[in-house]
Amino acid sequence: MSVPHAPENVNIVENIESLKTLIAKAAGSVERDVSDISLVAVSKMHSSDAIRAALDAGQRVFGENRVQEAMDKWPPIKAEYPDVRLHLIGPLQTNKVREAVALFDVIETVDRPKLANKLSEEMKKQSRMLPCFIQVNTGEEDQKAGVLPAESDAFISSCRDKEGLRVDGLMCIPPQDEEPSLHFAFLREIATRNSINNLSMGMSADFEIAITMGATHVRLGTAIFGSRAKLL
Repeated sequence: MSVPHAPENVNIVENIESLKTLIAKAAGSVERDVSDISLVAVSKMHSSDAIRAALDAGQRVFGENRVQEAMDKWPPIKAEYPDVRLHLIGPLQTNKVREAVALFDVIETVDRPKLANKLSEEMKKQSRMLPCFIQVNTGEEDQKAGVLPAESDAFISSCRDKEGLRVDGLMCIPPQDEEPSLHFAFLREIATRNSINNLSMGMSADFEIAITMGATHVRLGTAIFGSRAKLL
């Protein structure tokens, strides 16, 4: 199988420390407690060596986009570091639900009734009631996953009441060509009216804005690991 080749000349430890400083500064600018904000290190397409460098820097929350890639990398790492929290932040196909529930600690991309039902069934089978985030397609983009904003309240209610899922948060990815703060504010409004406390929003280009808008989880990959590694 092809393996990722770690990017050269990237100081992962320094990057994490610099990001922690920026996160604290952004939190302080709106009088938020920095301990309420979780840095999710997005390790997709990066090697186990790169992940271990982040672990050595004290990082314990990571995000992966693909179930199969995560299965190839993470079981031995999680066995060695039992305090790691692994988030699924990419689209989840229903045929990968069993593996996802077994490996991940948080599912951030619940976006359709069929998936919610499969997750509910599998979590009960495995006795692992994982925290779930509802992905909202705030820009209503055809190419992106996520429940449409107009359907979000009903879907959140269904996930909670019908499927019995633990809905802990909302997640969004704003359109690249639009002001992200508008989408962050929109997601915050949906969360507020549904009594949801966690917001996964903000990536390497806009995480400071997201923090000022209430993000509790920021998903940073390039800013930590450098450009995505190429498969050899």
